Amino acid sequence: MPLLRLSALVAAVLLAAMPAAGASLDGIAVEVVNESEPVLCAEKDNVALSFAHPAVRAFRIEAAHPVYLAPGMRDNWEADWTACDMSGDPVFTSPAPPGRETLYEQPDMWVIGWRYGTFWRPATATVRIGDTVHEGLHLLQVWQLRTDGAEEVLVFYPQDGYWRARPLAPRPMRNTAYGSSFLVGPVEFDGRPVVNVREVTFDPAARRFTLDFTRGGSGTVTMVEVDENRIALDVAFQAPITDAPFAMLRSMYVTEFNNDAARVAVREAGATAWREDAVMAFDRATATDIWLGRLAPSQHNKSAPDFVFNSFSDGPTPKRPKNEPPPSPGAVN
Repeated sequence: MPLLRLSALVAAVLLAAMPAAGASLDGIAVEVVNESEPVLCAEKDNVALSFAHPAVRAFRIEAAHPVYLAPGMRDNWEADWTACDMSGDPVFTSPAPPGRETLYEQPDMWVIGWRYGTFWRPATATVRIGDTVHEGLHLLQVWQLRTDGAEEVLVFYPQDGYWRARPLAPRPMRNTAYGSSFLVGPVEFDGRPVVNVREVTFDPAARRFTLDFTRGGSGTVTMVEVDENRIALDVAFQAPITDAPFAMLRSMYVTEFNNDAARVAVREAGATAWREDAVMAFDRATATDIWLGRLAPSQHNKSAPDFVFNSFSDGPTPKRPKNEPPPSPGAVN
């Protein structure tokens, strides 16, 4: 099954017929299309759920610990290269020597930048923090202070647009694994799904990343909440993305015992119950809430978080975070 099979033209025709935000407190129901493909290699992100709607300007992303997570649980973060052949991947040499540098540092949070020796795409996107512009960075890491040290909670790859997020590990655990990743912005295809970013700017006071997209327009990713239960990110676009998916969830599934995500649940518009399915069997939905995760432990990245996308809005902020009570009668959201 080819990735991004829903062409921009077909998407525009289908989604133009969908209602706009309407009066629902749950927000806009977006078109979710499964672009996944079966693989044998556990180091390839073969799971791909695309999100599209011509009116969406904002939404919420949350990553939370899987239901089975427990202290003392054996976790395996090692790469599994069984049946993997990466020899056909493109290779671009870094324009600067590989290394690590601290881009921003305060007692409670700091941002680290990494340059690799090679990467699968050229390093054209720049990173700006304050008045300083950094070139050729392949990875940004956000670290947050906790009472017993510090923990990495969010990473971004500026050169292909991929994000990974995880909550703080519950005590007495010190770390959990990353697993699924996501794209926000106009999703394009360049050997695999990407979001082309011209420049990313980080505002430490607001804990906000601003993405200037190569094709024009911009978006923001704001760290709203990070604790031992979840990490919540608010995404907002300068203008709706009408001719391409505005976001995508990526993950890995080889078998039920070797995956980063195995199940999908969607809350469809007008439905009286959630619909649940295996990730490789799911086809598509028009939904206000989408969950991707695991109900049973896997041998790969067992502690990796589950993800929820919801609160899709045609305004500048997400419709309503799900952990807040409904507004009183007569209130306007």
